[in-house]
Amino acid sequence: MRPYRVVDVFAATPLRGNPLAVIFDAEGLSDEEMQSIAAWTNLSETTFCLPPTKEGADYRVRIFTPRDELPFAGHPTLGTAHALMEAGLITPGDGAVTQECAVGLVRVEVGEEAGARTRAFDLPTPTIRDLSDDETKRLIGILGQPVAKGTVPALVDVGARWVVAELESAEVVIDLCPDYIASAVFENDLKVSGVTIFGPHTTGDTGIEVRSFAPSSGIEEDPVCGSGNGSVAAYRLHAGRMAAGHDYRAAQGRCVGRAGQIYVKTTEAARIQVGGAAVTTVTGTIAL
Repeated sequence: MRPYRVVDVFAATPLRGNPLAVIFDAEGLSDEEMQSIAAWTNLSETTFCLPPTKEGADYRVRIFTPRDELPFAGHPTLGTAHALMEAGLITPGDGAVTQECAVGLVRVEVGEEAGARTRAFDLPTPTIRDLSDDETKRLIGILGQPVAKGTVPALVDVGARWVVAELESAEVVIDLCPDYIASAVFENDLKVSGVTIFGPHTTGDTGIEVRSFAPSSGIEEDPVCGSGNGSVAAYRLHAGRMAAGHDYRAAQGRCVGRAGQIYVKTTEAARIQVGGAAVTTVTGTIAL
């Protein structure tokens, strides 16, 4: 019997964010068993907590989708830190904890936004390349919508690899109906996690609307995606669509009945932080 929790990430109230299963004691589980558990939970990601192997880490985590393992992902990073802290298994030092995962050490800060306790991770250093003309044409065919005028989509690698594109408006993003079958082929051809799109809001406190699609990993639409939002921020800086030092709020999930809120902060040195609230919705044990 192993303790586990399901955490709703990027929401302060249950059932409004992106659920994550967290297995606390994963020692002794094989790769195949971890993958089977992730397929069984059928959530966008399931994490497995292990003792750290690197100096400075508070814990180590492995991250699985229903089909494969990821070197890094955003909402699993925040949700795992939340679950471990809530259970008293780790304690923040100087307002932060350090996660070990396949991309290395990731710092997770504890803070507050809009009256709710939040966690925020430092995005791993991105590598970015613009899509070719042919790749862009394929992407437009998948989306069924053109990209925003004067923009070129890009492949952003932050451990998770996302194709990122800006569309003309938040309304266009919300109304989009992508071709999931073609997207899965495209994702496999480019060896990426999925496609993340965004468009600006013109009113209200929310800066952009975001959607993330990952059918090649068994997830047609990720409700609220941390690495996808971090990749959007990296793309906006890379493309000159945002100045370093700009902070903003993103919304994601309304197209799948959620209401995720993501806080993105950047520094003049182009350091990117992605954060949000989290709430535990299930506490129990898994019989393995």
